[in-house]
Amino acid sequence: RFLSIPTLGTNTVHCYDGHQLTVRSVKTCPGTGLKLEASSRAYVLSSQPLCLTSRFHVRSSLGCFWGSLVGPHGPNNTVQSDLEPEATSPTHLPKYAGHLPMYAGHLVLGLRSPFAEAQKVPAIYVLGDSLVDVGNNNHLKLSLAKADFPHNGIDFPGQKSTGRFCNGKNSADFFAEKVGLPTSPPYLSLVSNKSGSNAFPITGVSFASGGAGIFNGTDQRYRQSIPLTKQVEYYSTVYEDLVQQLGSATALDHLSKSLFAVVIGSNDILGYFKSGSDLPKKIIQQQYVDLMVMTLKDVLKRMHNFGSRKFVVAGIGAVGCCPSQRNQNKTSEECNEKANYWSVRYNEGLKLMLQGLKSELNDMDYSFVDTYTIFSSFIQSPSTYGFTEVQSACCGLGNLRAQVPCVPVAKYCSNRSDHVFWDLYHPTEAAAHLFVNAVFDGSQQFAMPMNVNQLIAA
Repeated sequence: RFLSIPTLGTNTVHCYDGHQLTVRSVKTCPGTGLKLEASSRAYVLSSQPLCLTSRFHVRSSLGCFWGSLVGPHGPNNTVQSDLEPEATSPTHLPKYAGHLPMYAGHLVLGLRSPFAEAQKVPAIYVLGDSLVDVGNNNHLKLSLAKADFPHNGIDFPGQKSTGRFCNGKNSADFFAEKVGLPTSPPYLSLVSNKSGSNAFPITGVSFASGGAGIFNGTDQRYRQSIPLTKQVEYYSTVYEDLVQQLGSATALDHLSKSLFAVVIGSNDILGYFKSGSDLPKKIIQQQYVDLMVMTLKDVLKRMHNFGSRKFVVAGIGAVGCCPSQRNQNKTSEECNEKANYWSVRYNEGLKLMLQGLKSELNDMDYSFVDTYTIFSSFIQSPSTYGFTEVQSACCGLGNLRAQVPCVPVAKYCSNRSDHVFWDLYHPTEAAAHLFVNAVFDGSQQFAMPMNVNQLIAA
């Protein structure tokens, strides 16, 4: 793919840390996927200002480069992209004078794919379950909730099974695209590769984990996940890392402009209503969903203590209508109305809780995403959204392809964009894309008291 920056001119670059990098020479370098023709095209970036970012991200996106750095207090040293001056420094440029600090800022490239949008926020931090897991569970040896095998990822770039429970990109990917950022990488992949002074990426991290719930015990049937309380604990380490990198004041300013997406709760509801569950014997439904809401409130308050200010909190979707639940009604294949009813009751409690929390924390803003209404619209009016199949999974085996999960021996459909559901629980890439569009651009029917674009501007 060619590199181009059609939207970035001298007067259109807004860097959150005030630093701009001017690229003066670019070429391919070891360890990057940059092709020669892209490198040649990238040479045209001469005198184009970019936002400063990590060596790694610039190299992987742009190749080896030399350039100059200008900050709010005037020009800085000439910088290069890596530790190999012999391999990267053109003879007509000054001798190497310094390195780009790791994760010192942001880069907005007009790569013809996810980065075509202008960067709207400094970072996205994602907490949640398999709906937004981008690979954390790949690093959990005991977990049964994994998607790092075919046919998952069949429509992902390179047809890679990345750990996303989807045929392609999931909601977390499209969320990042909408704000002009790369997908926030999985925390556990960063920890496994992190050594010494390497910092976490300043553009965000994902802590989401397949099988996770609001309650710590929700993941028992999957043996291992990152429960929500642990996800917040991991986020606190990223917070401390940011403070160390940027200083307390700058880190808090960075976080106050960032988005915090919280997509969780479906596994708690499904776990309560699954066949053989002993939860109904221990706690009645209303108490259960009330406890879910209050537990999540405590989590959000703790995140607020660590600098989180702008929350995108997703309600639970029509989980009773996913193929796994329809398959339980073998005669009619209708939705599990009990699961749907209590999903709605949870969402009602969640909305009230967020309103109350906003009154407690004046500097907090939020967008409640009505996942239930959005996916119910897909199911009830499929032709409006380009769908033809709303009951059956695309990938799986048995009735509604929901009796056996999407494993390598399963069958999968060729018309994936016509399906709402990829497997017995999760939406297709097409449904995820439409969902995120509604979250960002929709009316208060879908996101309240404001959509995500309005939240960004708040």
